[in-house]
Amino acid sequence: MRKLFIIVVMVTTLILSSCVACNGKSRIIEDNTKETVGLKLYMKINETPVQVTWEDNSAVESLKDLCKEKSITIRMSMYGGFEQVGSIGRSLPRDDRQTTTSAGDIVLYSGNQIVVFYGSNSWSYTRLGRITDKSASELEELLGREDVTITISSY
Repeated sequence: MRKLFIIVVMVTTLILSSCVACNGKSRIIEDNTKETVGLKLYMKINETPVQVTWEDNSAVESLKDLCKEKSITIRMSMYGGFEQVGSIGRSLPRDDRQTTTSAGDIVLYSGNQIVVFYGSNSWSYTRLGRITDKSASELEELLGREDVTITISSY
């Protein structure tokens, strides 16, 4: 009976020691060393901070990982009279879906370009987020006059 008790205690200890408490949040671990849970992204257009509601997807998690060590700065170019486009410098995971965008949408195009809209377009994109603190006219003023630089950082 004592042997059975010791075996049960040992097995229970082994099982419990292999569990990780996540406080109700899932953990995302990339390369077995980098954790992105709890990191938030912050974005500026030129020197203007903008509030963004980021999507919960693997592309945004990879963007967080990319910004974990240092901010990334992306030179954007006006395109089509409704968007600014810039190369991220590496590919992020894609989940492209046919989408009609509107002013404030931030998407991933071709896996390696970030697009910020001040107008509307329909195409196949991976959604990254949406600028929530600027009206369409404010976004057109901010994005529709000249090429801009965006900076994305984590905190």
